[in-house]
Amino acid sequence: MATLSDRLDHILGAKAADSLSDAFDMHTVEDLLRHYPLRYATQGQPLTEEAPEDGSHITVIGRITKTELKPMRNRRGSLLKVLLDTGSGRPVDVTFFNGDKVRYVVKEGLRAMMSGTVSYWRPGSWNLSHPGYLILPETEDDSVGTFTKVRGGGDLRGLAQSAKGAGGVDVSFMEREFIPVYPATAKVQSWDLLACVRQVLEQLDPIDDPLPEDVRDDRALMPVSDALRLIHLPEHKSDIDRAKERLRFDEALALQLVLADRRHEVAGRTARPCPPRADGIAAAFDRQLPFELTAGQRQVISEISADLGRTQPMHRLLQGEVGSGKTIVALNAMLQVVDAGQQCALLAPTEVLAAQHYRSLRGMLGELGTAGELGAAEQSTRVVLVTGSMSASAKKAALLQAVTGEAGIVIGTHALIQDNVEFFDLGMVVVDEQHRFGVEQRDALRAKAKAGSSPHLLVMTATPIPRTIAMTTLGDLETSTLTELPRGRSPITSKVVPRKLHPNWVDRAWERILEEVKDGRQAYVVCSRIGDDEENGGSGKRGRGKAAEEKETPATQAVVDVFDMLRAGPLAGVRVGLLHGRLPSDEKDQVMRAFNDAEIDVLVCTTVVEVGVDVPNATVMVIVDADRFGVSQLHQLRGRIGRGKHAGLCLLITDAAPGGSAMTRLEAVAATTDGFELAVLDLRQRREGDVLGAAQSGTASSLKLLSLLDDLEVITAAQDLARQLVEADPGLREHPGLAGMMHAAVDGERLEYLAKS
Repeated sequence: MATLSDRLDHILGAKAADSLSDAFDMHTVEDLLRHYPLRYATQGQPLTEEAPEDGSHITVIGRITKTELKPMRNRRGSLLKVLLDTGSGRPVDVTFFNGDKVRYVVKEGLRAMMSGTVSYWRPGSWNLSHPGYLILPETEDDSVGTFTKVRGGGDLRGLAQSAKGAGGVDVSFMEREFIPVYPATAKVQSWDLLACVRQVLEQLDPIDDPLPEDVRDDRALMPVSDALRLIHLPEHKSDIDRAKERLRFDEALALQLVLADRRHEVAGRTARPCPPRADGIAAAFDRQLPFELTAGQRQVISEISADLGRTQPMHRLLQGEVGSGKTIVALNAMLQVVDAGQQCALLAPTEVLAAQHYRSLRGMLGELGTAGELGAAEQSTRVVLVTGSMSASAKKAALLQAVTGEAGIVIGTHALIQDNVEFFDLGMVVVDEQHRFGVEQRDALRAKAKAGSSPHLLVMTATPIPRTIAMTTLGDLETSTLTELPRGRSPITSKVVPRKLHPNWVDRAWERILEEVKDGRQAYVVCSRIGDDEENGGSGKRGRGKAAEEKETPATQAVVDVFDMLRAGPLAGVRVGLLHGRLPSDEKDQVMRAFNDAEIDVLVCTTVVEVGVDVPNATVMVIVDADRFGVSQLHQLRGRIGRGKHAGLCLLITDAAPGGSAMTRLEAVAATTDGFELAVLDLRQRREGDVLGAAQSGTASSLKLLSLLDDLEVITAAQDLARQLVEADPGLREHPGLAGMMHAAVDGERLEYLAKS
């Protein structure tokens, strides 16, 4: 007998186990049984007097009454034409394309099972083209029978091999209404997996159900033993539905238990409260604001202020559309912490963004951010920047201000996490574009607080997160959402520019830039890659040979080439700057400063400007090879324009084919500025498995049946149950089955990605 934790080589033998390990990273019985069918093949309609539908899949059994080998007309080889008498009154026409090989097996007088797709060559005349087939033994009553030698081809032969046991092949298995079809590889076919699954299920011991019986009863869920059997070998359609319902709930609950456990752990920490002060820097900053905050900003500031006043550390996500005013909300929170005598660290993913935050916060604070300098306000603090590329003397000065407490706000990149960075009294960590950082990086920074105290945490994202995604990947964070754009933000119009169909429209795009520059405004031109010397350079080439690359992947324009082309051609009369990730940090900062100060009219750049860059005078963005960018990325990029009093225009240049998926995606982006709507579209196109799967974490997805977009009711119920269980039984000591399910479903790498999502 076998258990879920047994090794596959003990059950299936070394050869089969090695194949499963190499192809799917399966090692245990549970790994195999959690490899659910992709779909189910049905045997199709039995042949009757009525003609089957074109394209339908049918399986027929009969006697071969005629075979005829014919040469193919337009190429070498031969066809084998076959008539199969099914007893229905009309023989079935069957065609095999590899006639020379098949004719030695498919012979007149033999009984055969054939399974394939119906094709109509002309009205009233149909046949099966190159079906799977199996030669059957002779029986007295026309039943399929049992035999020892498999003769056939295609899927039927594979299925027959999978049904082979000690007594021969029981072909009756193939008469099942639902036959599972698995995700497979060239070396491990679906029927190989089916044979392994059947062998394991025959030996499987009863499984201790980790889900309490009362929970199963409340939700009318079948036991996990039944679910794992019926998902693979269902007798009825209802078996599949009920098995998926149970296993889907298990996936949701496992993830929600992880998040509930993390919430409980955070709730057990202590933080030094930072109540608001009426006479502090935060109040002075609020009084000097030259504009009125939106109602949404006021509401979120109030929520965060209440969190900061408690003895439990704040653990909050602040999400909002591009340009919704998250930075000023975060600054209010940081000033409240500074008023309490503590420091704040703002962690940014890139040096460009860190430098932008530094300039932005200094600009917003004015004399309130120049403590120790001539002309500083009586109530003021100091803002410093720490990045890896700073000169040794500049970094030493910034680190000294952090460790002595002179700096109330320390802004930096990953450099802040290094061991040589110390704080006098760190009270709050702000993480911008939180999906760029792992939980271990956040914790490394929070660990720099004084012993026995945990800093408050605010993570921000400009990528809208649908509710179900947030509940499943960020369920340990309280969420605040800014839905209004601040007053003064201008609308953005987006247009798709099909370069091949309308090449003159591209010329018009450069003319629009010239018109904006003439009126004193600025523009971005964004490219998908830096240059031709890049290894795989973001150009999407697949490394399958030059000819294949040219055929499959149209050439993309590199930013350095576009820069040279524009400077020498369409934009020769204006000041054009170049910005990309390979430039030295001081040069990147110099270019960005020049663009900020309107010393550059047009910035030709890569996605280094995707987040956080704020130049209100920029009104036009041209995105070259726009089909190479994701939906959310395009939405982020265009959020760099329309940040001032003038309307924004985003032009998406593409060679994508009209009516194709890439063009459809671009048209969807152009049609709406609703980030939440686009986030859902982006996730659907990227496939939900990637949300927690191999594309991000390096492991197979732990979500096989649960839809993060569509299963709101399941996720909500799982979240409620998980929080109740963890609250009543921290550590799940009284529920070892659930604890095991939680740890098995989310390994270290997946847990890391959960924190990044």
